[in-house]
Amino acid sequence: MAELRAVDFWFDPVCPYTWLTSRWLVEVTRVRPVTVRWRVMSLSVLNEHRDDNPEGEWEDYMWAPVRVCAAVEERFGHRALGDLFTALGTRFHLHGDWGLDGALADAGLPQEIAEVAGSTAYDGAIRSSHAQAVALVGTEVGTPVLSVAGEDGERVGFFGPVVSPAPTGETAGRLWDGFLLLAGVPGFYEVKRSRTEEPRFGNR
Repeated sequence: MAELRAVDFWFDPVCPYTWLTSRWLVEVTRVRPVTVRWRVMSLSVLNEHRDDNPEGEWEDYMWAPVRVCAAVEERFGHRALGDLFTALGTRFHLHGDWGLDGALADAGLPQEIAEVAGSTAYDGAIRSSHAQAVALVGTEVGTPVLSVAGEDGERVGFFGPVVSPAPTGETAGRLWDGFLLLAGVPGFYEVKRSRTEEPRFGNR
């Protein structure tokens, strides 16, 4: 039996491509011996020193969901954070519902956690977790960041993969196999092509 492999997945829940990558990774856990540790990062933190504002009108909102995610991670752990991310992503990206209360209910989490959305109480935890992701991949990338143990046991991190729609079944497994092959090559940094369409949720 293949050894169970742990992957760290840093995300900002508002990013649709991050949501698609996360659905691929959830599918991977069904076809490969993989377990996911869900972690938070923040596009607001990533972009705060830029002269432009790549997030536009979303900037003021973006702190709210990641603060709630950080509170859940600290209070209930990685698995509960993964459940909340699934609930948030389903409501955000599939149904256009950007509220937080419904997602907390869907994930079986206390409603009072929504109160941290307007607080800075968890901003230090967000920045610390975000810094761990950036230390692996640098500041020129975004969310998501994936990290696995390399051949020497050291953690190797990459931005992405960015994929739309999210692969399923053995196709998801083969993409994971390829990701591990790249992660096992010392000095490998980047493969990229420009996106030519909007995110595709499901198989449409």
